[in-house]
Parts: sequence; structure tokens; C-alpha cells
Amino acid sequence: MGLGKIYTIVNQKGGVGKTTTAINLGSYLGFYGQRVLIVDIDPQANATSCLGIDKNTIQGGTYDVLIGAQPILTQILHNPRFKLSLLPASPALAGAEIELIEMENRGNRLHQVLDPIRNRYDYILVDCPPSLGLLTLNGLVAAQDGLLIPVQCEYLALEGLGQLTQTINRVKSSLFPNLSIRGVILTMYDGRTNLAADVASEVRGAFDSLVFETMIPRSIRLAEAPSYGMPISVFEPGSSGARAYRALAKELMAKDNVQVPIIQEAM
Repeated sequence: MGLGKIYTIVNQKGGVGKTTTAINLGSYLGFYGQRVLIVDIDPQANATSCLGIDKNTIQGGTYDVLIGAQPILTQILHNPRFKLSLLPASPALAGAEIELIEMENRGNRLHQVLDPIRNRYDYILVDCPPSLGLLTLNGLVAAQDGLLIPVQCEYLALEGLGQLTQTINRVKSSLFPNLSIRGVILTMYDGRTNLAADVASEVRGAFDSLVFETMIPRSIRLAEAPSYGMPISVFEPGSSGARAYRALAKELMAKDNVQVPIIQEAM
């Protein structure tokens, strides 16, 4: 097997669907037979909680891996039911921002720990915090195959994307010249409103072919699933949100020239 794709899901704006995309895209990639690892580098540990794990019980996880206290393979959790693996986060990760400042190669730590295990996975998805701090910088540098940027179809959706683009350009010039945007994902789309259509059109105008055709709708089921500790593929596979993330997984695999198997799907 070749090296797995490493995508970082990033947007410094909160509430745009980063974690929702990480766990549901990841789960559907697993549904289609891909070996998937989700890396939670957000001190809020939302990806960890959304997969049914109490973040306060995590003794090591991403924190220990980033500061070099534990080897990464000892910290990864596996969930065959959800068809993915997870490097969990805990509140202690907030301290890593401070500790990393004093460390050598502080912006490159995540890349250094993920690179040796790329051959074990087909996809590694890094879920970033809603900020442009040192943890997100690590996520950007680790994104060997590009960034996935969720943008919600709401007012002020493009606000902050300019700042993110500037940060990406700074990282390209100083740390990782090959950093690129793999795709922009339109989230929280409400087809009943002109605003959503206008925002989608504006985003497509700004990013052109980088925008995925699949749009993620506003969905009560998507909002409910995390409280049950499940991805939408398990919680409500027939819902509109599930159909959207299933389509997004297929679209990403097609872009990556990965053959999508024919599987009987819940509708």
C-alpha cells in the first residue's frame, strides 16, 4: 500500500462544520473501505466527544504525542463500528500551545509524528481548533495533501477567509512551500433561502473549481448525532445529512483517483 492522504480540516471561524465534516466524512470514507484516522488537535476535543469518548478520561492522546511523551501508535483508538480510528484530544492539549513554544521545530511536530504512520492509513483527517494558533499551524504543516475548508452558507461566511488565506501563504513561504487547498466544502446549506444560494455562488466565484459539488445541508439529524456519540452514518444513515457526507466521501475519493466500491446503501 502507498502512503495515505493527509488532509487538514481548517477554518479559524467557529461553528462552520469542521468537526462534523471530520467525523462524518471520515466515517463514510471508512464505509467505502478506506483505512481512516481522525486526529483531534482541538483542546475542546469535540471530535473525541462526538465519537462517544469522554475527553476527561483521556490520559495521553494528541497532547502526549505532540510533546514527545508517548509514541503515536500507543495512543490511537480503534472503532470498527464507526469504521475509523481516532487520535483523541483532552483538555490538557491547551497546555501544548505553551509548551510547544519552547520546543525545537514547534510548527512541524504533528508532521513529524504522522509521517511515519502514513502507510498504515488511506486517509488521515486532522481536525483543527477554531483559531490560527500553534496547534493549527501544526495542522497546516502536516497537511501533505492539502486543506479542506468548510464554509457555512450564511451571512459573513467569507469574513475571515482572507485572513486564513494570508496565513496559508505565510506558511507556504516559511515552512511548507507545497501547502495547498484541496477543496472548499459548503456547509449548513438551506435551499429555501436566497441568502444560502447567494453565499454559495459567491464562494464558487472566489474559489472556482476548488469548491466541492456536494453541499452539506442544514440537518437536525447532523446536529443530534454528536449527543449520541455517533457519526451520522450510524446514527441516521437515511437522513439528508448522511446522504450528503456519503456523496462528499465519494467525490473526494474520485478526485483522489480512488475507486469507489459499489455498496448497498441505506436511503
